[in-house]
Amino acid sequence: MMRGHGDTETRSGIQVRFTRSLLLRFILLCVIATFFSMQSASARELTLQDLISEALQKSPEIHAAQARAAASQFKIPQAKSLPDPMLMFGYQNEGYEKFNYGKSEDAQFMYSVSQMFPFPGKRGLKGEMAAREAESLAASSGSTKLKTIARIKELYYDLFFTYKSIDLLKDRTELFSQIENAALARYSSGMAPQQEVLMAQTEKYMLLEREEMLKQKIQALEAMLNTTVGRKVDAPLGRPVEPNYDPYPRSLDELIAVAYERSPDVKAKEKMVAAAEARIKMAKREYYPDITLAGSVFERKNFDDMWSVTTTVNVPIFYRSKQRQAVHEAEASLSEAQSELDATKLMLSSAIRDNYSMLKTTERLMDLYREGLIPKTYQDFESALAGYGTGKIEAITVINRLKAIIDFETSYWGQLAEREKAKARIEALTGIAEGIDETARQ
Repeated sequence: MMRGHGDTETRSGIQVRFTRSLLLRFILLCVIATFFSMQSASARELTLQDLISEALQKSPEIHAAQARAAASQFKIPQAKSLPDPMLMFGYQNEGYEKFNYGKSEDAQFMYSVSQMFPFPGKRGLKGEMAAREAESLAASSGSTKLKTIARIKELYYDLFFTYKSIDLLKDRTELFSQIENAALARYSSGMAPQQEVLMAQTEKYMLLEREEMLKQKIQALEAMLNTTVGRKVDAPLGRPVEPNYDPYPRSLDELIAVAYERSPDVKAKEKMVAAAEARIKMAKREYYPDITLAGSVFERKNFDDMWSVTTTVNVPIFYRSKQRQAVHEAEASLSEAQSELDATKLMLSSAIRDNYSMLKTTERLMDLYREGLIPKTYQDFESALAGYGTGKIEAITVINRLKAIIDFETSYWGQLAEREKAKARIEALTGIAEGIDETARQ
């Protein structure tokens, strides 16, 4: 019996240890799963459309522009409404010596109400001016939205290029390690001086230095991107997706024509021209007088009450120094608005030409890098590396070939990023929102 009891305790202890082992394994697996889930979340892809959609909801600049446009709509009914009626309450006494209400025929309380009616057409013109100004602010709000989207795209492609540059440096560091290994082999056999080994190691460490600088740049770009979107500065961001490359289909003349038709900046200036034209009509309408109607009641205690109805008309006899000058002022404002519209169109066409030229230049350079320089330089590097192993080529030659590959590959991806940034600026200038959902277009 004692032996059986001991066996039971032994089995129980084994079961406890087994259960604890399973529990520890389960906890370890949970920790590992959590770690990898966090790693995958931090390495998730960052899509441009998600950033734009979030910016349309959170960007303070977009919200401020939309609030200005919304506030201007409330000015329209104010401009079209009648002036406030005037109420008057007073008392008229006869003489200065005593209060003689009810004892004198002329002592009385007085009440009146008056309403000024602008000359026909003035209220409509004031409403038109306010409506054109509201439409101008609405167009400016659309311009702010497009410029914010363009800014997000520029930062997004800068971030993509920085990540890509780090990838290139990591890949080419392995090639520098091959040069280093070849230099060590030659040095150990007495075929090369130690200087070649140090040279290869120095170049490799310089790449590591550039990688650390690029990592710091990523942090700066992420902070600026978060600020533009409307996030907290330290909000986590993933890695940008590589953009698809397709030759740009639109011509320069087409872009300029579309910009004159759809650009929010042009529309805002056109609305200001329309508002200035309405202001001229309003200034000319000020030559005509307004009419004020008033009704009064005079209350007397021991006498019959009295009432009166009056009409007041302002006489614009100082029209030469007032109304005429107001017309001249409005005409000058119209000339200013028209000049600003012309200047906006000229600046738009100039900016579009500049960015279009940059876009086409980057496409040609990308073709040159992709089809000529990069493959030829890589072949040259492989040949030089093989020659260095046999002692026919010096180490500096191999290192220069590899540095040329790094420069050309970095330039290729840099040109791709600059192309996409120029395309984003063109979209903001023309009002074209290619690749953006319908919410962002409005």
